[in-house]
Amino acid sequence: MATASASGQFLARLIDPQSTRKCSIYAAAPTSRSRQTVCFSRRRYRPCSMSMNGCQGDHGLPVETIETRTLPTVPSPALAMDRLNSAIYQLKSHPPPSSSGVIRLEVPIQQQIDAIDWLHAQNSLQLSRCYFSGRTVGSSDVFNPAENGNGSSKQKAGTKGLVSVAGVGSAVFFRDIHPFSYNDWKSIRRFLSEKNPLIRAYGAIRFDARSNISPEWEGFGSFYFTVPQVELDELEGSSMLATTVAWDESLSLTWEKAIDALQATMGQVSSFVVNMRNQSPNTFIVSKTHSPSKKYWELTVNRVLQQIDRTNSELTKVVLARSSRVVTATDIDPTTWLSCLQVEKDNSYQFCLQPPKSPAFIGNTPERLFHRKNLSICSEALAATRARGGSMSHDLQVELDLLSSPKDHLEFTIVRETIKKNLEAVGNGVVVEPEKVIRKLKRVQHLYAKLAAKLTSEDDEFDVLASLHPTPAVCGFPREEARVFIAENEAFDRGMYAGPVGWFSGGESEFAVGIRSALVEKGLGALMYAGTGIVKGSNPSLEWDELELKISQFTKLLKIGVPQLEQLTTGV
Repeated sequence: MATASASGQFLARLIDPQSTRKCSIYAAAPTSRSRQTVCFSRRRYRPCSMSMNGCQGDHGLPVETIETRTLPTVPSPALAMDRLNSAIYQLKSHPPPSSSGVIRLEVPIQQQIDAIDWLHAQNSLQLSRCYFSGRTVGSSDVFNPAENGNGSSKQKAGTKGLVSVAGVGSAVFFRDIHPFSYNDWKSIRRFLSEKNPLIRAYGAIRFDARSNISPEWEGFGSFYFTVPQVELDELEGSSMLATTVAWDESLSLTWEKAIDALQATMGQVSSFVVNMRNQSPNTFIVSKTHSPSKKYWELTVNRVLQQIDRTNSELTKVVLARSSRVVTATDIDPTTWLSCLQVEKDNSYQFCLQPPKSPAFIGNTPERLFHRKNLSICSEALAATRARGGSMSHDLQVELDLLSSPKDHLEFTIVRETIKKNLEAVGNGVVVEPEKVIRKLKRVQHLYAKLAAKLTSEDDEFDVLASLHPTPAVCGFPREEARVFIAENEAFDRGMYAGPVGWFSGGESEFAVGIRSALVEKGLGALMYAGTGIVKGSNPSLEWDELELKISQFTKLLKIGVPQLEQLTTGV
């Protein structure tokens, strides 16, 4: 069977003592190398206790009630708030008879409101936050051979032109320090329903749950997902404001407590939204440090190349990453930073995930891990990097150089063929189309392929996630050998960087790969992450330049005021 094959192939799984199914994405075990600790602050991050942790429930028992109630359309967010508050009051007066459930109330709004603007308006709230935006409208569609490498398909995926979603608070969250397992997946699924497609759990999973969790990532655990209490759905030409209440008496969250918690959150939500398009982080970099340093980077790259060249070595690729910490003169606001990246969002996913009292994990990633719609599944291979050319003719020359490079072809082929093999293990009728084209982004261009398959059962979704992550594009090949090398040689915790970031719903799910990302703590700077694949023929200095190119989408926004600082220090 495809599922059994995938479970058998996926490395480092353990048998969960609570289940007869092989079910762990990674076995929790410390690495042999102590990692650099980056402390944003002295406090230790803990999830908010107002909502329930769904992982602690009976994953085999569905909740009794799941429903969506759509209220009449209104012209503005303020009126939508009024209508929702009235509906919540009515709901509180007529509680459902069930001991567990999820109810979503939604109000369509006639105007299109940018979800990131709405999220920025909630900055004063001490609640969890999430944001997810597709690459382009319709780009989350299931495999369409007519779509080219630039992702220009405009078909809709059954969500009425959903552009992006922003949410605050947690109706229910899912977090643990053990590796994400089949039982955890089932715990999430019990709160979702195919008949209620916009009830979604947004979140992320660590790159490597075997590694120790450093303080800056503590609030995320090994995985963190949340069903928002209040969310703004940005649609094509309109919007929708929604609330979700979830309760489960077996988890000690009664209906009364859940509805009171929702009312408390609604009392803090602002309906006053300001367009942020012209805003930018009004700050400059005071200091920037890299882990590893350039000297140690070159030593590590050479160590990879030496291991690849060994006659008895199976290792052909290792993806090494770098963490760059910036301290700025004034606060970096994660939503402002993410809003500035909107100009680079074509062909890229954008996300923000922030557990309570934790830093915000934000990113602008071009790489899809997978998208599932019922039994249809698609994934992508994205590897090898070049900068965009300064002119049309130069850009074309760079493109041709990338297409003809033996080194880049090797790196890309490893990624594509591994993903194909993993899809064949969990699905049927795998199609690769196109097999190798260029995907152009604002600053860089990559080699790209698209893959699609059919699943036997929707329950195979966990096996898809487990078999695809981590891909050779962010880890290496063979996967276990590359993972061990990374664990023994990288001196920082990747956390959710290069891990799956996305959402589950009843009949659909979509996950990007959390690259081109940063961890931002208000008042204490940011950690920016980037990686590059090392294969035979790699040059340490050129690979370092590639890292600089990849984080430039962030650093370019933090140079305001640098000339003035230089004038002060030089006396010019």
